[in-house]
Amino acid sequence: MIDKNELLEWLKTIDKKLKKKITLIAVGGTAMTLLGLKSSTRDVDFCIESENKVHFEKSLDKKFKVDIFVDGYIFSEQLPQDYTDKSKEILNFRNISLKALSPVDIVITKAARLNARDEEDIEAISKYVEKEELIKRFEDVIDSYAGKGEDYRRHIEIILKRFF
Repeated sequence: MIDKNELLEWLKTIDKKLKKKITLIAVGGTAMTLLGLKSSTRDVDFCIESENKVHFEKSLDKKFKVDIFVDGYIFSEQLPQDYTDKSKEILNFRNISLKALSPVDIVITKAARLNARDEEDIEAISKYVEKEELIKRFEDVIDSYAGKGEDYRRHIEIILKRFF
């Protein structure tokens, strides 16, 4: 498990290898860990602009398992264009601007898969998300969802019933 301090120290070493400025947006458990909503994460998940993906990947070491998503397409849905604006600023290194996905967008992305671990995370984060905000955000993303829309809608209904 990776805690916030380990993650930030690791990013500091990566920052030194980078030759240009990039923005990393932590998603999933990584975002929750950086926001202080859980103590640690199993792996590291970032969203990055597609033109910076290769550059970032070249600077990585094999210390942690890292999943990289591009251009707001996280798991099976495309987040609205304002997801970067809604993300919370965590820290600015020399070359890395580190942000965490907003709590409502974390719920939206976890709703796509909705396994037992996702449900634990959603329960932990639900007190930071307004029900109406979640419903509106879901309506903003449902049309861009790449999977079965009815499954995604059912997952959101389960989340609303259990946690809101």
